[in-house]
Parts: sequence; C-alpha cells; structure tokens
Amino acid sequence: MTTLIQPALDGTVPAATKTASQRKAEDYETWLAEVWPVFLEVAAAGRTFTCYEVAKNRDLADPPDPAHHWGRLMTLLKDEGYVRTAGWACSDRPTAHHSGVRTWRGTAAARAGRAA
Repeated sequence: MTTLIQPALDGTVPAATKTASQRKAEDYETWLAEVWPVFLEVAAAGRTFTCYEVAKNRDLADPPDPAHHWGRLMTLLKDEGYVRTAGWACSDRPTAHHSGVRTWRGTAAARAGRAA
C-alpha cells in the first residue's frame, strides 16, 4: 500500500515524516535505552499512568515485540523499585477496544530519586 503525499501550493513535495509511535525499534536494548529515562521521569512525578498514555504523550517508538516488551518494561521498573501497581483502567489504545489495563504509580523512592 502506498501513501500519497499532497504537494504544497508551490509544487514542492514535503518530506515524509513518521512520528516515533509509527516506527518500531530495531532491537530491544535500543528501545529500552530510549524509553527507560522517560518512564523514570514519569515515575518520579508520582502520578498514576498507563503505558500507552506515556507512549502516546511522549511519542515513544514501539518495541520490536509490543505484545510482550511493554509488560517486560513495567516488570523491570517494578523490580527496580521505581513503580508499583495502582489499579486498573480502560485502555485508551484504539486497538484495545477499552479493555482493562494495569495502572502504575511511581514509588516514594522514585520520587526521591533513590530507587534500586
């Protein structure tokens, strides 16, 4: 399937752009290095969040295996003491059809910058 790009009124064709959420990381380690600091920052804020909310708002790339790597990321953050489970919510992800997803909240240690 090809995507058509509308030329500007002066006849020039704008460069095609992809948001980070439209691209997929090549390998897990590269993706983890990109998203880890973002989730540490969100955890330090101490508010309740979902993975998709953070990924959408921060325009993060999808991991190589989205069905498993997002959950693995949150397990790593939990094991390191940065986040804890906060409950459940309906997903905002368009393909999830409002199914239930876990919500997370940064720990006191994450807010103080001394987790792990």
